[in-house]
Formats: sequence, structure tokens, C-alpha cells
Amino acid sequence: MTLEITILGCGSSAGVPRVAQGWGACVPNNPKNRRRRCALLVDKPGPEKPTRLLVDAGPDVREQLIAHDVDGLDALLLTHPHADHIHGLDDVRPLTMQMRRLIDCYLDAPTWETVGSRFAYLFKTPPGSAYPPLLIPRFISHGEGFAPEGPAGPIEVTPFRLNHGDIDALGFRFENVAYTPDVKIIPDESFEFLQNLDLWIIDALRYRTHPTHFGLMEALESIDRFQPKRAVLTNMHTDMDYETLRGQLPTGVEPAFDGMKLVV
Repeated sequence: MTLEITILGCGSSAGVPRVAQGWGACVPNNPKNRRRRCALLVDKPGPEKPTRLLVDAGPDVREQLIAHDVDGLDALLLTHPHADHIHGLDDVRPLTMQMRRLIDCYLDAPTWETVGSRFAYLFKTPPGSAYPPLLIPRFISHGEGFAPEGPAGPIEVTPFRLNHGDIDALGFRFENVAYTPDVKIIPDESFEFLQNLDLWIIDALRYRTHPTHFGLMEALESIDRFQPKRAVLTNMHTDMDYETLRGQLPTGVEPAFDGMKLVV
């Protein structure tokens, strides 16, 4: 089965450039260094329309969806409840209006604790409000696969647990593609979901180590361990200049850029 993957954003939590702090080592006139917050679009092509999944909805999601002419979603998946992954949730409202239906939102229990409180109105109309809900919560957990349906048929998805410093986050496997944008430690029980990959989109925040993310060397060590056919680095900070980094990476590994399309 063919999947079309679009990197909507590959920047760290404040993006590149950062407010008041600028571009860092990133060359400003290279558009591949302008990075919005991490998000991913997964399409299964069909004869008329694809089955389409969005992973995460951070503060940049409005611009990301407009840039790629997204006019519908079959499901929204959330990796964890940090602000750079959920603070654009309200911007899916026009999609529900366009489609005239609610969107299934797949998330685990810890993410629901934050999202269900902070964005309660997205799931249930609050007293005194005339605004309808936008999302239907669908609860998921480590290793339990699910398959959102859409015009081109289902997409098989398996969530798996990752350590992200002081919290856990989810990675997702779509067929032979893995997406792990926020990871510090891969627990033993998640190893099986990183075997026999055609593509791994993997956290690589900075050249140096970090308490909650893979640094570059940790990412490369994990890539060497699990041997995906192709690896793409994401969630990159301002010290990760695209061209400089690209020239330093081994064969089969490359930095992401916003708008990057990958067919698997």
C-alpha cells in the first residue's frame, strides 16, 4: 500500500526563527530553515480522494493546513499534550464545517487529561454556548492498533510508548512508516514497532544532548540500531542549519523541511 507523507512542520517547540532569538546557526535565506512546529499529514491515495490523517495540531496548524489546501480530515492523532502539539486544535473548526461532521481524535489517557480539560468545548458544547463540538475522543494505548476509515479505505496505525523526559509520548507506526517526533528514551516494549521500516521520521533536536529529546548522536545511534531504509530528522532547533546538517549525515539519513513529501 502506498502512503504519501507530508512534513507540515519540523521545528522545535518555538519554531525557527524563534521570537526575539532569531535564526541561530540557520541561514535565513534558505527557505528550508524556516520551520513551523511539528505536524504530519498521512495520505492513502484513492481514485477520488485520499484517506487523510493529521498528526498533532500545534500553534501553526492553521497556516500548515492552508498551505497544503487541506479541506478535510478522516482522523486527528495526538502524540502528547505539550503546547506545541495541541494549541492549534481549535483551528480544525472550519474542517468540521466544510465536512459537516465531527472528526475522530485519537489520543491516550494522559493526553486526554490535559486536552479534555483545556479544550473541553471541542468535545462537548458547554452550558450557555451555541457552538457545536468538533471532535470525538477515541482512546488508544500502547501496542493496540486501530484503523481510521476514509474514502481510500483504512490506514492501519499502531501507537507505541516513548519516554519524553518527565512525561511519556506516543510514537505512531503507519504500515512501514514510524513517526517519533518527541523522544528521549525508547523503552524495550516499543522496539518491535521500529523493526523493518521503510521510513522513520525521528526526533533530533540539537547537536548536543537534551534532557527530553534525542540529540543528533542519539538519533543516529537509534537509526543505526533499527536500520530503517530511510530516516528523516525532525523537531530541529536553531543550531541545525539544513545544508550544514545535510552534508554531515550518513547515506539514507536527511533533515526534514516544511512541505517535504515522502512516498512510501
